[in-house]
Amino acid sequence: MSTRLPFFRYHPAPLASGSIRASAEECVCCNRSTGWIYTATFYTAQEVNGDFCPWCIADGSAAERFAGEFTDSYGLVGVSEETLREVTRRTPGFHAWQDPHWLVHCRDAAAFIGEVGYTELAAHPDALDQLRLDLRMGGWHDAAQLERFLTHLGEDASAMLFRCTICGTHLAYVDAS
Repeated sequence: MSTRLPFFRYHPAPLASGSIRASAEECVCCNRSTGWIYTATFYTAQEVNGDFCPWCIADGSAAERFAGEFTDSYGLVGVSEETLREVTRRTPGFHAWQDPHWLVHCRDAAAFIGEVGYTELAAHPDALDQLRLDLRMGGWHDAAQLERFLTHLGEDASAMLFRCTICGTHLAYVDAS
């Protein structure tokens, strides 16, 4: 096993997002203490008494052994079966108030960048414009109220920021408590 963490195409910075952290805890799948442990979601009908190391996530052994997924397939419409398996079974999920879901662009799953507030989101106008449009389509018709909500992201609500792995476009969705 390498001392470097495995690379996850669809979640390139799992330390920054808090999905993986330093730990002496043993992985429940391989029974090794690798120095790192996964901290976010895992969906299974089995009882799992512990957490996984990044290597057991990357090689798919954790998902296979415990018949589970790190992310729900909700939102992964139009991607290949291979991409669907990569995101749900071999990519660390992330923390969210609501059920986390993955965004898609250019017929590929986007890469999860992290949870952001308005300041970070404003640095990606493509994501901010797309989020405005999504919220308007979801019923936010009062422009002033919508802008007030967006400028307060990072308080009772935040944005989940993604980047398209094909064209680099940034995307986001709102997650609220």
